[in-house]
Amino acid sequence: MSTSQRRSAKGSGRVALDQAEAAIVDQYTRLVRLAYLTLPHTLSRHRRVLVAHSLVQRALPGFRIGPVAPRVPSQRRRTPDPAVATIRARVLRSALAHDRRPRGWPGFLPAPRALRPTLPLVWGLRLFPRAGGVEEITLGQILSEVSAPARAAFVLLHLESLPRSEVIELLATAGVSRPEQALRTARHVESTTGGATATLLGSREFDACSVQTRPTDLLRRRRRHQLAWLTAGVVALCCALLLTTVGTTTSQRPSPSPAAVAALAVGPDQLLRTPRDAWADTSRVDFTAWPARGARADDDALITRALVAWNDPSEGTRIRVGKATTDEPPPKNTQLLYAGDVGQEAVVLFHDGRRVVRYAESLSSPDEASLDITRSDESDVTTASALAVSREGGKIRYLTAPWIAEAQTRDLLTPDSPGRPLDVSDGGLTDAVAEPSATGPCESRPVLQLRSSDKIVEKHAFLVTDLGDLTPVHLSYTPLPGTGAPPRQPREATSMTALRSWARIACRLPEMRANGVRAVNQWDFADQELPEKGGRAVWSCTRASTWQGPGDVLVQFRAPAASGTAPAKVVGRARSTAACSRFGQHVVASTPWTSGSGRHYLLAAGSREVEGIDVTGDVEATERGHALAVKAPKSPEAKVRARLTDGETLDEVGSRPAAR
Repeated sequence: MSTSQRRSAKGSGRVALDQAEAAIVDQYTRLVRLAYLTLPHTLSRHRRVLVAHSLVQRALPGFRIGPVAPRVPSQRRRTPDPAVATIRARVLRSALAHDRRPRGWPGFLPAPRALRPTLPLVWGLRLFPRAGGVEEITLGQILSEVSAPARAAFVLLHLESLPRSEVIELLATAGVSRPEQALRTARHVESTTGGATATLLGSREFDACSVQTRPTDLLRRRRRHQLAWLTAGVVALCCALLLTTVGTTTSQRPSPSPAAVAALAVGPDQLLRTPRDAWADTSRVDFTAWPARGARADDDALITRALVAWNDPSEGTRIRVGKATTDEPPPKNTQLLYAGDVGQEAVVLFHDGRRVVRYAESLSSPDEASLDITRSDESDVTTASALAVSREGGKIRYLTAPWIAEAQTRDLLTPDSPGRPLDVSDGGLTDAVAEPSATGPCESRPVLQLRSSDKIVEKHAFLVTDLGDLTPVHLSYTPLPGTGAPPRQPREATSMTALRSWARIACRLPEMRANGVRAVNQWDFADQELPEKGGRAVWSCTRASTWQGPGDVLVQFRAPAASGTAPAKVVGRARSTAACSRFGQHVVASTPWTSGSGRHYLLAAGSREVEGIDVTGDVEATERGHALAVKAPKSPEAKVRARLTDGETLDEVGSRPAAR
């Protein structure tokens, strides 16, 4: 192209082809990342990678990407390369339009753009970005739950660093009808990620240009080309033998009545069944990624009995419904997770998006059956990592998620002891492990230590424990604040510091049983040097967060002790509170304490934003800083209040707020 042609293109607001090509080559990785993050998360990761590359490669002027070519937003206070701005606008418009259906288009068909074959094409391989950390997985799941315009606004703000006005104008030119709402949603997502947003978006979890590969199902491909008729014959023979075996096993249990079966909203052949390898190629790592497993996953008779028992339980069925959970009948979107014999029971597990349901019937007694329902909405890589599939003789067997690569058991009361390997079958069923005691002396507190596959999160091990529900509870830990460091987030409780902190509170876990608990976090929010060289004490807040949202908290004071498992002293309690969560990040507590010399003190401490503590009542004192120690009667009646850096005041956890 001549110099005069380039000037003409520039003057008319168009971009020359060689400039556009140079912009694509120079900004290719950023443009692909923008498309990858904006595309609908209903696509698999493999498909999103290919589509993102296709959209960027087709952004060269001359490819028709929409009914109207996008107009480059006017630039205020910025003079970016117009070629880059034009290509970015075209990529964004294509990504937003990918899942858009024309008026009258059948809802059961994919959008037209999703049906159109485009380059690049890949045969025999699956592509997916390299795994990031837990924070990246959480951000990906949050983004999957918001609209495509909101995802685009989020990326433009934090990855492209565009001002808000330019983001709104760019979204409007890309065909977004309500760009301001998309921007508000993006701001809300930002509030959940903290100050590391740009770092997370720039991580390899969302880099569709640096991908891993793995083959598609090699055995399936081979079977398609060889011995098709023989395979079909073997399958038919196996099915006949299986039906004969199942018929013998269940012949003593009566079939549901035709009326009971007719009343079902979903039958065995209508249940959702996730493909076996879908978990490795999805951004939504929860129960929806579980495949249907178990030797009886095709036993329609067993599954029908389970659905009928869920829909209309008979009088002899034992029913247990978890807290804040409904016993509504199975909806049409019910998913089959497992069906098989475990010990002396036939077990079926379902998931309906909000709940996990376990049906069990005795293999020896036709009249014994049970139904358990537990809430499971908004589960994630940890809270959807396992299900309690069997409880028998003080032992539990778990069905682990398909992304669990390794399982161990450990005792919270022996933090210095390593975990012990736990055998897991190819179908994800663990050997029996000790069930934590709900009553009696606290002599051990068994937990599972699971490790996620590197395809999901690299070097990610975490703890879960049983609290009586189908879903084990995720245990996490938040360490003491560092000097000058930003607020610390909960992390996995697998470090030695975390395990030793948990050892002092582990015996309190039975108090949280059967309360619909989703996760328990142990937060060491302050430390304090005790008077008279009494050593160093740590203040902690243990929060049991429920599936419903609110949680219960215990505030403890851990003074030096002869035993590393000596129970911490509980100095405060609160129920159904936001305290000690990301929505209640400030806390203060106090306790009487007696030194080795017999002198009595009142101790108090607060979290990182506490800059002063005031005490009134039997003791009158004021102290700058986050900790206080003052001589006091043995059991003083005192009111403790903290002063925060923003000028607000804070009452103790569990206390009644004073009049202002």
